[in-house]
Amino acid sequence: MDKVIKSDAEWRAQLSELAYKVTRQHGTERAFTNDNFPKVPGTYMCICCGQPLFDQNTKFDSGTGWPSFYAPLDAEVVGETVDRSFFMRRTEVHCARCDAHLGHVFPDGPAPTGLRYCMNGVALRFAPADDSAG
Repeated sequence: MDKVIKSDAEWRAQLSELAYKVTRQHGTERAFTNDNFPKVPGTYMCICCGQPLFDQNTKFDSGTGWPSFYAPLDAEVVGETVDRSFFMRRTEVHCARCDAHLGHVFPDGPAPTGLRYCMNGVALRFAPADDSAG
């Protein structure tokens, strides 16, 4: 997988203000603001680089107000780091291809993994399965 590296100015020009704040500055969108994706087969991609990240089949309603998944498409497409902000210890999830901050993973998800990948919706783009543009 080739890394995507861009200047801060290039990211700012490509992304909305909120998407830039979340993905490049490790921000968090307000709950219940960006989980309005269609409930049809498809793939969730990184808004920054287009890397396929999650499949619709692994999405579930966590009640948190953020898109939640129990597993990424492949362990190699996301990376994890320790996040100690806000006087907490959490596991941050980022895109392995462009290092975009996506959200956090928690150990309170459903079977089969028991994980909850709690993602910022603004960090994702949904591609329906029949979308030939990918």
